[in-house]
Amino acid sequence: MTKLLHQVLQGLDRFHAAHPWDHNAHYHRWILRQLPRSCDRALDVGSGAGELARLLATRAKAVHGIDSDPDIVARARELTAPDAPVTFAVADAPDGIPPGPYDVITCVATVHHLPFTEALTRFRGHLAPGGTLLVVGVAREATCGDYLLGLLSVPLNIAMALIKNKGRRASRPDSMTARTRPAEMTYAEIVHQARQVLPGVRVRRRLLWRYTLVWRDGSGED
Repeated sequence: MTKLLHQVLQGLDRFHAAHPWDHNAHYHRWILRQLPRSCDRALDVGSGAGELARLLATRAKAVHGIDSDPDIVARARELTAPDAPVTFAVADAPDGIPPGPYDVITCVATVHHLPFTEALTRFRGHLAPGGTLLVVGVAREATCGDYLLGLLSVPLNIAMALIKNKGRRASRPDSMTARTRPAEMTYAEIVHQARQVLPGVRVRRRLLWRYTLVWRDGSGED
């Protein structure tokens, strides 16, 4: 099964190179659905070309994005309207996170670049009372269930690529030019460590080789 999946993924990589689309952006609308209609401050960790940060500005009065790549931060600034309530900075998470508190912290396809437990601990510390942490991440495949979800994602990935690119070859979007690295932690390890740091956290496997993590700070509740 592992060999078959490897061959399928090789073919998928070739197809995806010709018909690229941003798997992470697929979850941006899901992120918005987890948020209140309005809030004061939001932070996007690993903001890339700024797509999510600009989307968060439809809910937050001020949005700040940080990324360790100076080139992608420069591109995010170019793509953002001067009057948008969005700023970007070059910073390494978790040490370089600007002081909070933030009502919303998002981290998409970035936390696997960071020391996981420390990153979640820092995110929690920067949240305002009642704030929301949202993570869309990737995990290392290790179980039959992981590989099965990967195989189920293949036809969906192909269909989405054809729809978004209208069946034509396309160049990579700006959001896909940032540096990447493979995930090292398995889904089980992610769930275990997340529950230790964030009591009551909700972690879910998703299609398209992703998982989601939602945690709301309970200290703001009556």
